[in-house]
Amino acid sequence: MHNHKNRYYHKNRHKYNLKAHIVLVSKYRKPLLQYGIDCFVKEAITYIAEHRNWNIIAMETDIDHIHILLEYDTTECLCNIVSTIKRQTTYYLWIKYPTLLSKHYWKKHIFWSDGYFACSVGEVSASTIEKYIAEQG
Repeated sequence: MHNHKNRYYHKNRHKYNLKAHIVLVSKYRKPLLQYGIDCFVKEAITYIAEHRNWNIIAMETDIDHIHILLEYDTTECLCNIVSTIKRQTTYYLWIKYPTLLSKHYWKKHIFWSDGYFACSVGEVSASTIEKYIAEQG
């Protein structure tokens, strides 16, 4: 996406370096991020990110949640990024695992809990968070 030697990216007259630590939790904290679903979700998020020009720096699942360290552009709103990730991964999951998911959720197109955790990440703490995410799971 960008040249990582330069800490700030340039677009028009703007300089930016925006990173966010996002945590998404499965609805009702169901332990579903295992049995290959974890890998599928990570592949789906990577695919979504590539098509949106977001850069996934680190990503790891635990059985009921996922941590994502993501770099994004000034034109993006973090709430829209989270919403897109949740909506599209849910759609892909229900196509791939309809039988399994219908055993856990009575309503289609549910996978993630309504809320999420997100915080902006400074230059110094990015590597700390990347290390923390790598140790999850």
